[in-house]
Amino acid sequence: MATPAAGLRSPVTIEIVVPARNESQRLPAGLAKLCQAAAELPVPAAILVVDSASTDLTHTVVEDWPPGPVPVRLLRCHRAGKGRAVRMGLLATTAPFVGFCDADMATDLAALDVAVGLLAAGHPLVIGSRALDSSVAEDRHSGIRRVGAAAFRTLAGRIVPDASDTQCGFKFFSGPIARSAALSLRTPGFAFDVELLARCQELGITLTEIPVCWQDVPGSKFSFTRHSAQTFRDLASIWLRLRTAPRLAAQPGPSAGEPGWLPALPLRLTVSGEPAPPFQAPAAPPWTPVRSAEAPTA
Repeated sequence: MATPAAGLRSPVTIEIVVPARNESQRLPAGLAKLCQAAAELPVPAAILVVDSASTDLTHTVVEDWPPGPVPVRLLRCHRAGKGRAVRMGLLATTAPFVGFCDADMATDLAALDVAVGLLAAGHPLVIGSRALDSSVAEDRHSGIRRVGAAAFRTLAGRIVPDASDTQCGFKFFSGPIARSAALSLRTPGFAFDVELLARCQELGITLTEIPVCWQDVPGSKFSFTRHSAQTFRDLASIWLRLRTAPRLAAQPGPSAGEPGWLPALPLRLTVSGEPAPPFQAPAAPPWTPVRSAEAPTA
């Protein structure tokens, strides 16, 4: 059975949030891939699936998940919206590192090892980007959806100019930064990534992009005809909100001994109770140079 939703604490070093709405068909395979990839990380990991007001048996997939080296737990979000689900998931975490990925695992999870290595090396925000030259992205979308996506990227770039791809569902953070940014997140739908990244950059952090291998998986919950108008309205709301609301202030990190605290790098992490050597970022595959962008100063 999946671990109960309440009470996950250290020694977990990274928690991975998976928003899921009506994913009873795709979630078992995706969750199996994620559990395998997380189990191979050099740090203890846990997975948190947020059921976003599903009307199918998504929750039973998680509740019946067999125990294993990577704990899996469930949160129920009773209002639909990917942004709502991710916000709830991030705020429910306590680990030093957190992140989220889509239930379909469209992003090749080889990037997970790279992201964790960069987090441990001091990069507070690591996101996958399909727009980097060394990324590999298989896109089967229609022509009209590609035109809409290009318009979205142009507008999103005015809000988060340092991100070449705000919508790749693969983002990882320092835990305190993610939780501070999620507190102010107000976008319930698919445009939430733009606001979340903007809130992170309000905290003055550096954004690091990594290339990914990404495959378009059938069954996307985004419908161009049903969701595009609201998504563009959400972008306008985000733009207005960021210019009229007070800027976020960086929150102090946890003190020594408190949940979420990590010693100064180089880290000496513990896996299965055994001391580990100083953590080194894993060697990036040949196609994985990273790009860092300094957060805007104004």
